[in-house]
Amino acid sequence: MVRSVPTTLHTAPKGIRMPAPRIHRRRLLRDAAAGTAALTTAGLAGAALTTPAQAAAPTVAAPAAARSRRRGAVSFRWWGTSGWRIDIGDRTVLVDPYLSRFDTGLFRRAFDEDTPLTVDAGVIDPLVDRAENIFVTHTHWDHFNDVPYLARRTGARVFGTLTAYHLGLAYGLPAGKLAPVRGGEMLDFGDYTVEVVSSLHSRNGSWSMAFPGVRITPPPKPTKISDLPEGDTLAFQLRVVDGPSVFFMGASDLNERNLAGLAPDVAMIATAATTATADYVPRLMAALDFPKVVVPVHWDNFETPLTNPPRVEPNDRTRLDALITEVRRVSPRSRVLLPEYHTAYHF
Repeated sequence: MVRSVPTTLHTAPKGIRMPAPRIHRRRLLRDAAAGTAALTTAGLAGAALTTPAQAAAPTVAAPAAARSRRRGAVSFRWWGTSGWRIDIGDRTVLVDPYLSRFDTGLFRRAFDEDTPLTVDAGVIDPLVDRAENIFVTHTHWDHFNDVPYLARRTGARVFGTLTAYHLGLAYGLPAGKLAPVRGGEMLDFGDYTVEVVSSLHSRNGSWSMAFPGVRITPPPKPTKISDLPEGDTLAFQLRVVDGPSVFFMGASDLNERNLAGLAPDVAMIATAATTATADYVPRLMAALDFPKVVVPVHWDNFETPLTNPPRVEPNDRTRLDALITEVRRVSPRSRVLLPEYHTAYHF
């Protein structure tokens, strides 16, 4: 979960010079061979947002149900918060899939930590016909709530922290379908690899977070949102064979030492909720070697239906504008893509 009282983003301290964007050797060689992809910014309808002047939009395809997939084609669809569906030919991977999007009062300033956990199969089933792997950045309800249902529906394997493993057992998922990871793992799936990165959860205005803690044994089956703690936080980098490398994060904090050498082509970065994390954007962009494409996530009202244009509250719009402005300042060669729900992007 990434949400708190709006404040102004930090910039680099006065007198400190930010490092110039580096050119990653592997990226440079690949670009020289393949050429630079044409990408533009897909904006929110009716939202006045700051984006780089040179920002470009990736190719947008029709929804999966409306077209036949080509084997080897790769598409990325945003499902709000930090949720993604990735189709790699005839294989499907999910990251933080949260589709039920029920009301907790969070966006109405009436947050109820005892809100019952519910799953909306009527929303989920038409969108998820299959999945082989589900990657979970952390176990707050807006990232984990739908994962047990999706794992049972599709037979997918769930990758997450030890907390995600124990919560999966509490939901009755078989241990053989739960894969605990800590960070540092490089997982090979043939057509793609996934590198697991140990990360950090964002902080609220009190430098704390909602529902901290871990599960070291299987608890009773969760019934309310406070039964799903943060449970440590991960990030993931997916590399497609002969395709892009894409970095996924689900919360707006980082340990930049753990990002060294990743150099993704595309970075899905969480919008900062507060200024509790110092110099968040400059540190993140430098640690990721200034990605070619930056995709802000976790800025929408995730307690409203998945309909376009995505609903963004005034305070979140301010933070989103600030993030885009800061990316433009510290990484001017990066292009910014503001995604819409369900839209297939090809990088």
